Amino acid sequence: MPLYEYACKTCAHQFELLVRASEVPACPACHGTVLERKLSVFAAHTGGAPARAAAPGPCGTCGDRRGPGACSLN
Repeated sequence: MPLYEYACKTCAHQFELLVRASEVPACPACHGTVLERKLSVFAAHTGGAPARAAAPGPCGTCGDRRGPGACSLN
C-alpha cells in the first residue's frame, strides 16, 4: 500500500494516508473526498554515514505571486 500526502480542498487539512487501489481516500478532519494528492518526499535509511541533503527545489506551494521557486525559502 503506498503512502500518499493529501490536501483537503474542503477544509485545507494536510495529511498522509495509506491507500489501497480500490479505496477512495477521505479527509480525517472533515471526511471530505475532494482531495489534492501532493508530491511526497521519501526518506531511506542506510547503514552508512548520513548523506548531505540536497537543496530544496521549487515547490510552488507557498503562494508567492512570482511563481514556483521564487520565495525566499528556496
